[in-house]
Amino acid sequence: MLNYKHNAIEMDKIINDSIKALDMGKKEIIEIAENTRLDRKRLEDELEVLKREVFEIISEIEELEHDLKQSKKKLFDVNRDFNKYSQSELEKAYQDADNLLVKLAVRREQERFLIKRRNDIEVRIKDSTKTLKRADNLIGHVGIALEYLSGELKDAGEELDNLQQKQYLGIRIIEAQEDERKRFAREIHDGPAQSMSNIVIKAEICEKLIDKNIGEAKDELRNLKKITRDSLQEVRKIIYNLRPMALDDLGLLPTLERYVISFKEDTNIDVTLKVRNVDVELKPAISLTVFRIVQEALNNILKHSEAKSASILLERVEQRLIITIIDNGVGFDTKAVRVNKKKNKSDLSGGFGLYSMKERVALLEGEFEVKSEIGKGTTLKIQIPLINEEEAPN
Repeated sequence: MLNYKHNAIEMDKIINDSIKALDMGKKEIIEIAENTRLDRKRLEDELEVLKREVFEIISEIEELEHDLKQSKKKLFDVNRDFNKYSQSELEKAYQDADNLLVKLAVRREQERFLIKRRNDIEVRIKDSTKTLKRADNLIGHVGIALEYLSGELKDAGEELDNLQQKQYLGIRIIEAQEDERKRFAREIHDGPAQSMSNIVIKAEICEKLIDKNIGEAKDELRNLKKITRDSLQEVRKIIYNLRPMALDDLGLLPTLERYVISFKEDTNIDVTLKVRNVDVELKPAISLTVFRIVQEALNNILKHSEAKSASILLERVEQRLIITIIDNGVGFDTKAVRVNKKKNKSDLSGGFGLYSMKERVALLEGEFEVKSEIGKGTTLKIQIPLINEEEAPN
């Protein structure tokens, strides 16, 4: 009993220290967000000035090109009928043409510099916007954590075991969210962001070529169309990974069919999907849970099982939805898979994936069962009650 009280006091101290650290972290994030917002405003103002300068210098280049054309014509006339002109007139014609060439070269170099500077600022503005969005999200998450720590967990001495589990899960969820944000940030930066920058450059090239070389302009437009199409495909893929829109538009079964087909094509693992007696429209909470469970299960099969084939069976038995997922992989010892709280990771790869699936099912008051032996594959069996809309958990 004495040890229990000691642990409770220790936990209260940890909570208080966490609240202080989170509060300081929140203030620092707010300060970073404000500085980023000011920096973005400064960049936006600078971008407007650069746009005006680019427009002005392009207009000046067009005038210089026109003047140079006239000067070359004059020079041609002078050379053709040099007997009609004095020596000073000949020298002036050459000098005017040289001056225009030099001035045009300088202006074109200035144009290249300004366009590069403008593109760099546009990229920095996009990066600042992403940073602000992440900062705002972090402020919200830290606020929730502060409210949670300051409220329900403030006097959690009698619920110490439950508190420790929730605290650990909270850390894992935050880590998973941050890893997911980093992954999406990398995907956006390396994919659509780079493509958009290329689109801007290609559009500028087309704009310059359209009146000079229509053939090259068409080639650049074809390249521009391909880049745009690829960028759109990347954006759609990122959106699908966040949440497949087909789940809302078409329902669970068509979305699962499309996902299984895509998984088979990407991995060469033969996955079959069978459905029995599931002829009712499932509630959003159930549809999303089933989709994420299948997604996580197939991900575990790909990463850990070395399986060549797998099967998924969805069937309705009275008022319960039963999902059975079987693979012919290497299997594992179910007793050896547990979440190691001290190391913040699973003792076996995939352990946290199984644990997260189990938690999803528990939220819907369902049952989760894992059967596996080394060398004999793995079977997951999930039973979820088909609850009414008003009974669905938040």
